[in-house]
Amino acid sequence: MISRANRGTLAEWWWTVDRWLLFSIIALISGGLVLSLAASPPVAERIGVGNFHFVQRHVIFLIPALLILFGVSLLNLKQARRAAFAMFLAAVAALILTMFIGFEVKGARRWISLGVFSLQASEFAKPAFVVVCAWLFAEQARKPGVPGNLMAIILLAIMLALLMVQPDLGQSVLVVGVWAAMFFMAGIPWIWIIGLAGLAVVGLFGAYFSFSHVSGRIDRFITGAGDTFQVDTGREAIIRGGWLGQGPGEGTVKRVLPDSHTDFIFAVAAEEFGILICLALLGIFAFIVVRGLLHALSERDEFVKLAVSGLVLLFGMQSIINMAVNLQLMPAKGMTLPFISYGGSSLIAMAFGMGLVLALTRNRPDALRHRDVEVGSLTRFAGA
Repeated sequence: MISRANRGTLAEWWWTVDRWLLFSIIALISGGLVLSLAASPPVAERIGVGNFHFVQRHVIFLIPALLILFGVSLLNLKQARRAAFAMFLAAVAALILTMFIGFEVKGARRWISLGVFSLQASEFAKPAFVVVCAWLFAEQARKPGVPGNLMAIILLAIMLALLMVQPDLGQSVLVVGVWAAMFFMAGIPWIWIIGLAGLAVVGLFGAYFSFSHVSGRIDRFITGAGDTFQVDTGREAIIRGGWLGQGPGEGTVKRVLPDSHTDFIFAVAAEEFGILICLALLGIFAFIVVRGLLHALSERDEFVKLAVSGLVLLFGMQSIINMAVNLQLMPAKGMTLPFISYGGSSLIAMAFGMGLVLALTRNRPDALRHRDVEVGSLTRFAGA
């Protein structure tokens, strides 16, 4: 145990970090490792590599992810903001490079080959973009003369342009959704909300008629016609699992599910471990989002409030999209389940984003909430 009397950096971090959030994130990371063992061997066998190829790579990616999660959570507010700015600039530069030197997979150019590792820059851009926009919204509120809202709109346009060039409609929808929620929380006039909502609708119709793969996925989702093998197989895996699952390693449908270790790992969890475990996973995701929002609600610093809200909404919305696709409630998006799906860029970038959440929600001397006030109790907070 670390004594409260200890004034070192590690001790200060331990007594100021939200340990419930920290342990929930670690629980998801541990669950991801277990599910990687369950889901990835059939994929590895199909492509002719060792059965534990993806498991080993997942563990390799976990090492920098954990270091980044811990290291970023140590930062103070100014350092966290600067780290997000630096990450955003680097990610935008990488997104631009992707247009020229990226390689194409399934009709999309989203990755840069770094030898043994493929970098998906959009994953790193998302959490950094959220924090930068939170700062711009907060500056507009603090100094009305600063064109923070306009600059945030320009940054959104840049992000969407870089994502749609790839093209990546799923990430674009996610980014717009989180950005719009933050803009709403920043207290924008209703006329802006209506105007931007109209532009979003026009953009979705434009994407439908401009990109054949987008219209194809939406048409297959609505009509059920065409190549629906993967989503149908994912649903079959969930149904076969029942409440308690077939047992670890006993799943059979997963053996023919093409992306069982990435986009459809939730279906593998349902087949082998059952719906009850899936509900437990859903509960952990929901707990992280709700606890983060409660932290934001207790903040008087506008930047922290918007940044924490945006980051946990990004985390939660991506989780919902992945699970909804597995349950055939949404068209296929090609989006990972945070900390669970295989993917180095996703895992490391998500660790960076949640490290920022841990850093921004640490107890601070100037915070409105106090250590003896339970974040989950609005009544006690109101009386503090």
